[in-house]
Amino acid sequence: MKTARGNAATPAAGSVLRQVADLERMSTAELGARWRVLFGGDPPRFNRQFMLKRLAYRVQELAYGGLSMAARERMDRLLDEEGYDEIGAKVKKPGRARDAIDRHVVRGTVFVREWDGERHEVRALDEGFEYRGMPYRSLSAIARAITGTSWNGWVFFGVPGATRKSGGEHVAQ
Repeated sequence: MKTARGNAATPAAGSVLRQVADLERMSTAELGARWRVLFGGDPPRFNRQFMLKRLAYRVQELAYGGLSMAARERMDRLLDEEGYDEIGAKVKKPGRARDAIDRHVVRGTVFVREWDGERHEVRALDEGFEYRGMPYRSLSAIARAITGTSWNGWVFFGVPGATRKSGGEHVAQ
């Protein structure tokens, strides 16, 4: 199979270094044609630098071998957990604002807050929290039970990474 520049799709057609160097001299249309040969589909709508980097990686991957299946699976899992898609773009997932904090709360963590002269302790569970022997789904529900008003629970308990916006609105970063 040949690209717009006449190079074969396989690294055996020339040195890997030469193929990578040739990418810099290709037009965007030629890069798109090379992408179709090496990836088997149309290139994503990203800038030229992105295409150059991905094509250079692909040429080397074909010549020297890519990541092991275990490494690929681990990388995919980590990207998914952190909210990135298969090409490394951040994906906005619908959900709670506190997801990033929730992932880092270890079961058994105790949150302590003094309110109106009384000490309040909350223990993190696998799913939710425990306050005074009762299960709660969120720290905000516990903060509301303690204060009688609506609070962001992460802010109320002083969790690092939580902040309070001006105007009284409480949010987790």
